[in-house]
Parts: sequence; C-alpha cells; structure tokens
Amino acid sequence: MNKKSASLWKSFRIGILILAALIVYAYGFQVTKVNLGEFRKESRQESRVRVMRALARPDIFAYQQVETTVVVPLYIPCPAEIPQNTLTDQSQPYLILTPACGKPGEEIKVEGFNFPPNLKGPLYFVPSSDPADKLALQKGNIQADSQGHFVFSFKLPDRLSDQVQYLRVIVRQNVGLPHFSATAIETWNKIIETIFLALLATTIGTLFSIPISFFAARNLMKDVKSSVTQIALSLLGWPFGVFGGLILARWMGEINSLIRANIFFSIGLTAGCALAAYGLLRYAFFHRSGNSSFGWRLIVPQFAQMIAVLLTVQSFFLISQLGIPAGMAIATHLGKMAFLGNFITQLSDLMLTSLPAVLAIGGGAVLGSLFGNLGRKLNERLSIHALKVVDFLLAMLAGALLCLIIAAVIGWLYEIPNLGRFYLIASGLGAILGAVLAGLTKPRQPLPVGLAIYTITRTVLNAVRSIEALIMAIVAVIWVGIGPFAGVLALGLHTIASLAKLYSEQVESISPGPLEAVMATGATRLQTIVYAVIPQIIPPYISFTMYRWDINVRMSTIIGFAGGGGIGFLLIQNINLLNYRAASTQMLAIAIVVAAMDYFSSWMREKYV
Repeated sequence: MNKKSASLWKSFRIGILILAALIVYAYGFQVTKVNLGEFRKESRQESRVRVMRALARPDIFAYQQVETTVVVPLYIPCPAEIPQNTLTDQSQPYLILTPACGKPGEEIKVEGFNFPPNLKGPLYFVPSSDPADKLALQKGNIQADSQGHFVFSFKLPDRLSDQVQYLRVIVRQNVGLPHFSATAIETWNKIIETIFLALLATTIGTLFSIPISFFAARNLMKDVKSSVTQIALSLLGWPFGVFGGLILARWMGEINSLIRANIFFSIGLTAGCALAAYGLLRYAFFHRSGNSSFGWRLIVPQFAQMIAVLLTVQSFFLISQLGIPAGMAIATHLGKMAFLGNFITQLSDLMLTSLPAVLAIGGGAVLGSLFGNLGRKLNERLSIHALKVVDFLLAMLAGALLCLIIAAVIGWLYEIPNLGRFYLIASGLGAILGAVLAGLTKPRQPLPVGLAIYTITRTVLNAVRSIEALIMAIVAVIWVGIGPFAGVLALGLHTIASLAKLYSEQVESISPGPLEAVMATGATRLQTIVYAVIPQIIPPYISFTMYRWDINVRMSTIIGFAGGGGIGFLLIQNINLLNYRAASTQMLAIAIVVAAMDYFSSWMREKYV
C-alpha cells in the first residue's frame, strides 16, 4: 500500500509539473505574440519569396551593358485624327499598339518585334509629351522570346490629356566578360576594414587585459595583506604622486615646445637622453646588489634608476613631437603608401596624448610604494600605543582624502550646487569611516587588501562586460564620430572586460606547485608572476586571444548598425533600402571571413598552443 501511495503521489507531482510547464509556455506564446496566421498571409508569402530570391542572387559580378530603348505614342482619349506612325526601319526593335488609343480603363495590347532575344525589361507609361521624361510609371515587365518578340496587355491609366503620351520599353543586354560589381568592390573594402577593426580592438584589449587579469585572480591576491599604516600611507601617496606626475608632464611639454623649433637640436637631445638613460640603467643594474655598508652605495643606484626613467620619458616626449610633422611629411611623398606616414603621425599623437596619463599613474605608483614602505617601517619600529595613535590619524586622513576624491567626481558628474559644503560632508564622513576602521583593527594586524582589490576589479569587469558592445558603440560615436574608430574603441573596451575575466580564471587554475616553489626562494611578487605564472598561462592566453579576434569580427557587423564602421554599417544601409541583393553580398562576405578566421585560429592553436 505504501509503494502504491508513493507511486500515485509521484505521478500526481509529475502531472502538476507538466501542467505548470504548459501554463508557462501558453503564457509565453501570448507574450511573444505567436501567430502562424500572419505567417500564412499571401502578402507575407510573396515578400518571403521575393527576399529569398534576392538573397540567393548576391550582387557580385556585373557586365558592360548595351541599352535598347523603344518608345511609341499613345493617346488617352482618342483624338479626332490619329497621326500615322510610319516605321522607317523594321529591322530595328519597334512596338505596335492595338489599338493606338483608348479611354481610361480600356485594355490595349503592346507587341514588340526585333528585340534582343530572351531578355526581360520594364515597360513604362510616360504621362507627358516628352518621351525621355524621367517621371515615368512602370506598368510591368516584358519578356522577349528567342525571336525577340513579346506581347504584353495592360489597362490604360486614368491620365487624360489632349497631348500625345508614350509607352517606353527598356532592355539591357550584357556584353563582354563579367567583372566585379560596385557592390562587390565596396563590400571588399568594408570587410577589410572590419578585419582590421577587430584586429586593433583585440590588440588594445589584450594589452590592457593581461595586467588587469593578475589583479582579478584570487589565488594571486588572497595573500596580499597590509597593515592599516601601510594602506593609509599608500592611499595618501597616490593622489600626490598622480598630481606630481601631471605637473611633470606639463613641464616636459613646455620644455619640448621651446626646443622643437630646431629639429636638429631636438634630434640630438633625443639621442642624448636615450643614451644617458641607457648608461644610468646599466650602472644601476650592476651596482644594485652591492653589500657595502655605506648608505650612498645603496641610494645612488636607486637615484640613477629614477633619473633614467625621467630621461626615457623625456625621450618619448621628444620622439612623439618629432613624429607628428615627420609622418605628415612622409605621407605627402609616398603616394599610395601614404598610410605609413599617417601611421607614424597617429602613433606619435597617441604617445603624446597618453604620456601624461602614464606619468600620472607612474607617479602615483612610485609615491604610493614609497609611502607604503614608510608605513611598513613605522609598523615595525613604533610601540603598540604609538602605532595605535598613528593608525588612527592616518586612517582619518586617508578616509577623508579618498571620500573627497569620490565626492569631486560625483560633483562634476551631477553638477551638485554648493560644492564646498558637499566636499566638507564627504571628507568628514570619510574621516569617520577611517577612524572606525582604525578602532576596530589591532595594530600590526594584516588586512586582506589583496582581496579588496580583487573584489573591486571583478566588480568593475562584470559591470563593463554586462554592457553590450552595441551600446558602447553608441557612446563611442558621440566621443569620436561615426566610423570604424568608434568601433575600435567600443570593441576594445568590451574585449578588455571579457579577456581579463578569461585570463584571470586561467591564472586561478594554474598549478600551485611552481608558484609555491618560486615564493619559497624569497622572490618578489613580480618575480613570482614572471617565473611561476606566465609560463603556465601563455598557451591558453594565445587561444583566448585568437578566439576573441574571431568574436570581434562577428561583433563588428553588429556595432556597424550604430555607426561603428565596418561591414555592418554597409549591411544596415542596404537592408533599410530594401537592396537585398547587395545585402546578400555583405552576408556572404561575413560568412567567408568568419569561416576563414575559424580555420586560421584552429591552425594557430594547433601550432602554438
């Protein structure tokens, strides 16, 4: 009896689940407005046939064409006396109307002779006394037989006129060998643009996502811990370092603007800075491990490294400023290879634009690291009570400064009035939060700062990845205008978020043995990544990068709909114009490129992964 009751209960539950599923799908049919009656409509069937036939005949090849135009007079209604139309040469194509006139709605027969055999062409009604009038109304299509003869009947339109009107037939005959059509050539240019658009976006995304992926890997960040002293001083050092880097970038720009008037002096100064930087780096490298007890033997190599970095940055400033006019000059003399000069110009402009940001980030990293080392030394040397007071004060300052920066960004975005009061409230709130953190944390207690960085990085990546590249393309079009550059920016940003996630997950799945072995030797975190992490992730990184290039090629067809350039921009134009033969050409090109990319990426993975 128990088995029978259990079986009945099980059957009842299954029946309830099936009924619930049916109700869900029934509601889904209502929400999605499933209607097969619309599918069976005659108008829909005609449209399907027309579109499918157009898509099956892509506009790839074209011929030189010879056009034959024949006109015949037509009277609506019949005049008192119809002029005689005498044919002078019946060996040429000609038309005969039966009857030659009539009332609106009457049917007449149009008969053609000596037309090119087996050709089709439109028949127009010209409602004016000018047989070449462009404002003609198409009444149908004629089809000549193998003898060049056709018969076509139609009803006269309601176009009463005392003057003569005309019927016009146009047929076009292909001659010569086929050649690529204008649509095919335009599609080729756009598909090349699409491939390189995806290539640049993948390159940009890869360069940025590789370093970000290490911050988004939990196994690398979970052991990164610091005390409140180190964290607070690092946070205080970063804004001042960023500000100092921006000031240094402005000074270098002003110096370069003064000396770039003399091109030979600029070239000489660039070479001198580069050689000096190379010499200082060699000196610092060979003297950094000295065991001398004198402090200056330890300080001088570090100072030499700093000067070498500044000289290197100055060299890049000079090179970028020299590259812009040099690229323009080269482009004017290279003809079809002018894109090489334009590449030098744009690359130099990119360097000149990005160097202030690089200096700002570098300055923040350097000063943050120095302040963090200072916090570590204070953490080691101060007593517990003194360290508690120092942690309390530093945490308040760091919290106030951090919240003040966030408030400045919010105030700029939302144009908040009375910014002084807003900043005061934000900094006060930050100071309170810092004091609470210092009060709840014991002196010298390590805090999981690595996990905090990991969580923030993952959250930002998830937020960016959740936004479709099509939406990013709309924003990029506002930034840089319609064209493939907007597509590069949109796909590049989406690639950074996607590849950084894939890369970080690959880092999290590496074998921990080499990582522990390298860390046991006392290696720094950077050395651990270089010698224990990177050798294990190179093959999957290559595979993911190739796959992302394949994805970007396909996504570039979509962002073109929003003005992001590439083949998609041309495809949406032809679809909107109902030019389905041209759209078929673009879809065929996309399919060929995607298939080729798949075979190429498979070959690359087989060879290098």
